Amino acid sequence: MLFSRRSIADVLQKILDIDPELSKDAPPAVYFLSHSGSGINCYTEPEPTVGGWLRSLIPTPQSAVRYVRSVFLFTQWLPRYNWTWLIGDSIAGLTVGFVVIPQAMAYALLAKLSPEYGLYTSFVGAAIYWVFGTSKDIVIGTTAVGSLLVGSVVVAVQEEHPGTYTNEAIAKVLSAVSGMILLAIGLLRLGWIIEFIPYISISAFVTAAAITIMATQFPTLMGITGVNTREATYQVIIESLKGLPRTRVDAAIGLSCIVLLYVIRHFCTHMQARQPARQTTWAIVSSMRLTFAMLLYTFISWLVNRNRRETPVFRIVGHIDRGFRHAGPPPLSKELISLVLPELPAILIILVIEHVAIAKSFGRTYGYDVIPSQEILAQGASNLIGTFVGGYACTGSFGASAVLSKAGVRTPLAGLFSALILLLALYALTAVFFYIPHAALAGLIIHAVVDLPTPPKTLYKYWRLSPVEFVLWWIGVLVAIFISLEVSIYVTIGISLALLLIRLARGRGHFLGRTRVYHYRTPARRVPSPMDSNSDLASTSTVADRQPTPFHEQPGSGCFDAKPRDIYLPIDHYGASNPEVTISDPYPGVIIYRFPAGFNYTNQAQHVHRLVSYVKSHTHPGGQQPPSKSGRLWSDPGPTSDQNNGATTLPPLRAVVLDCTAVDGIDITSVQGLVDARRSLERHACPGESGNRHGNCVQWHFAGLSNPWARRALAAAGFGVPVGVVETTDVEAGMEEKALSGWEPVYIVASVDEEEGRSEKGALPVHGVDRPFFHADLTEAVQAAVRQARRMEELQRRFENPEKAPRGVGNDTGSAIGGPGT
Repeated sequence: MLFSRRSIADVLQKILDIDPELSKDAPPAVYFLSHSGSGINCYTEPEPTVGGWLRSLIPTPQSAVRYVRSVFLFTQWLPRYNWTWLIGDSIAGLTVGFVVIPQAMAYALLAKLSPEYGLYTSFVGAAIYWVFGTSKDIVIGTTAVGSLLVGSVVVAVQEEHPGTYTNEAIAKVLSAVSGMILLAIGLLRLGWIIEFIPYISISAFVTAAAITIMATQFPTLMGITGVNTREATYQVIIESLKGLPRTRVDAAIGLSCIVLLYVIRHFCTHMQARQPARQTTWAIVSSMRLTFAMLLYTFISWLVNRNRRETPVFRIVGHIDRGFRHAGPPPLSKELISLVLPELPAILIILVIEHVAIAKSFGRTYGYDVIPSQEILAQGASNLIGTFVGGYACTGSFGASAVLSKAGVRTPLAGLFSALILLLALYALTAVFFYIPHAALAGLIIHAVVDLPTPPKTLYKYWRLSPVEFVLWWIGVLVAIFISLEVSIYVTIGISLALLLIRLARGRGHFLGRTRVYHYRTPARRVPSPMDSNSDLASTSTVADRQPTPFHEQPGSGCFDAKPRDIYLPIDHYGASNPEVTISDPYPGVIIYRFPAGFNYTNQAQHVHRLVSYVKSHTHPGGQQPPSKSGRLWSDPGPTSDQNNGATTLPPLRAVVLDCTAVDGIDITSVQGLVDARRSLERHACPGESGNRHGNCVQWHFAGLSNPWARRALAAAGFGVPVGVVETTDVEAGMEEKALSGWEPVYIVASVDEEEGRSEKGALPVHGVDRPFFHADLTEAVQAAVRQARRMEELQRRFENPEKAPRGVGNDTGSAIGGPGT
C-alpha cells in the first residue's frame, strides 16, 4: 500500500491539530512494581474501540441463520410434532372455534362494521399465529377494547369526511398501516420499547374502556333509539338514562340474555367446587355459554320473526355475505392514511400491550418463555394479511385464550382447527346469523367486559404500592370518561414519563459513612408461629412501644462471628437503617458519595453541586488564606463566622470515592461535570503549586463502574490514575523529587490453580493495573483511598520536616500488590 494506516492517522492529526500524545497509552509499568518471583502478572485493561463495536454489528452467516430460524419459530418444534399433540390441539382448537364465533360477531359491531368482519379477523389470526408465535395458549382475534378503538377511528374519519370513505375501507387501512409498523418492530427486534408503557396507564385505560363499552351498548340492549354513542362517555350515560321511557321489547332479549349467562357461569362454578375431578369439563361448559346463548336467542328470534323479515319485532343482524366477499387489498390512498395516522399511536399501544401481557401471563403459568418481539411480529403479520381477506385490527383475546388453555392445548398449531370452524361458519351458517338479535349481542358484550374494570381490592393495593400512581389511575379513568379514551392513554403515559424523568433528574445521592458490623447468630430454638399469642414474634409485631431486647453477648462470644466487617450507609440514616447506629467517616478527609440511579446529563448538575458544596463545608481549604472582600467574586459571600471558627477542626480533603454501582453509561456532559468538580475541589484543597506537587491533592476513586465505555471516557478525562503524588528524597546531600515513588497502589487479585490450565500456581489482577483508581467494589475503593490518604499525610509531614524523615522510607522496590484490598 502507498500509505499505511499509521501514516494516514499522523496526517489527520496534523491537519486537525490533535495532540499525538492523546492517542498514546501511558505505560502501565509505572503503577505496577512486583518481585520477579511473586507469581503475579501485569494486566492492562483493553480499551473499547468504535471499530470493534461496528465490527460486532456485522452479521455472520451463523447469526443470519439463527435470525431466520428465530423468525419462523415453527421450524424448531414442528419436526417433533406427534399424535398426542395433535389430539390435544384438535380438541382445544375446535372448542375455541365455537367460542370465538359469537364474540367476533358481537365485537365487530363495536368497530362499526357488520358481524362477518369479526369472523374474517378471527380467522386470519387463528390461521397465521402458529407460524410466528411463542405462546401455545394465545388466541389472536377480535377484542372489545381493540374493536372499540377501531370504531372510534372510523367515527372520527367519517365526521371529518362524511361519505367519502366506507367504514370497511377505513378499518382496512388502519389495520394495514398498524400491521406494517408492528411487522417492522418485530423484525428489528424492538419489542423492548413496550417497557416504556407503564402498567398503571393500561389498567386505567382498560377500566375506562370497559365503562365506555357498557355505556355505548346499553341503548342497544334496551332498544333505546336517538342516543349519540359518539359523544363522551358521561354524556352517553346521561342520554341513555333520559331515554329509558323509550325502552322497547329488545330489553327483554338483552336483559334475559345477561341473566342467563350469569346463571350458567354461577352453576358451572358451583359444580367445579363440588366435582374437583371434572373441573376442566365444567370450565369448558362455562366458556361455551356465549355460544349457547347466541343459538338460543337466534332460535327465539327465528320463531318470532320468520314471517316478518322486513319488519322484525326487535332489531336483528340481517343479511350477512357468505364466504370472503369483501376480500381484496386495502385502499392505501395518501389522504386516508393521513387521516388514520393521528389515531394510530393509541391503537398500537393497546394492541401490543394487551397481547404481550396475556402471552406473558400464560407463559409464567405454564413455564415457557415469551419473546415480545416475536409476538409483535405475529401481530403485525395477522393485521397486515388480514386486510386482504376483510379483517381489521386484532390482538390477543384473554377470554378465548383462557378457554384454549383450559381445553388442553399442546402447541400453537391449535389455531388451525379454530380457523376451520370459522370457515364453516362463514360458508354454512350465514343464513342462521340473519336472525341474531342485536340486543342479545349487546348482552354478550356487556357480560364479557363487566369484569374488566379494576376491582376495589386492587385499587387499594395500588394505594399501598404507590400513592402517586393511584392518583394517576384516577386521572386516566376520569379523562377517558369526560374527554376520550385516546386522550386518556396519552395523558397517563405522558405523566408517567414525566415522573420517570423527574426521578431520574432529581434523584438524591447520598454521602456514606462507615460502621463496623458483626454477624449475629440467634441460638437454635423453636420457630414461633405468628398465630401463637405467647410467642415473641406475635408480641413484638403487635406492641409498638416495646423496647428492643438487648444482646447478652458481646462480639467475639459464641453467637457473634469473630471477624467484623465494614459496611457503608448514608450518614443521614436515609432508608431503613437504625438511627441509633453510629455512622462515621471512613477517614478524615475521605468523602464517599453514592449515585442513586445513574449519572447522566439530566442529573449531573445536581450531583456535582451537591458533592462540591458538601465537600467544601466539611473540609478546610488546604491552608489557603481566603481572599479579601475586594478580591472575592461578586457571587462569593465569603466564609461565615461559624465556618471560620470550625475551619481549624475540619480535616483537609484527601480523596473522593464515588459509588458507581448504579451507573452503567456516562456521557460527555457528565464527564465535564466531574472535570469541573475536580477543578473546583483542587482549588479548594490544593492551593498553589506547592500543594499540588507534594501530595496535598484530591484523589478520585470509582467503585463498581463496569461499563468499558464509561471507564474509557473517564480515563480520557484524566480519571482512574493517581495525580500529584511526589516524594522528596535525599540524594547526595541534595533533595530530589521522584514521581510516584512513594505511592503504594492496592490491587485485588484472583488466584489461579493448576487445574485451570496453568503450569504453576499464581495470581492475576482482577482489573487492569493501568487504571488503579477504578475499583471492583466500594470496600476496595475505600480501603485504597484511606491507604493513600495516610500515605499523603506521611509525605506531607516529611516534606514539612525533611530533617526528621527516616531514610529509605517509601523507596522500597518490593511488590506494590497487597494491603487491605488483596
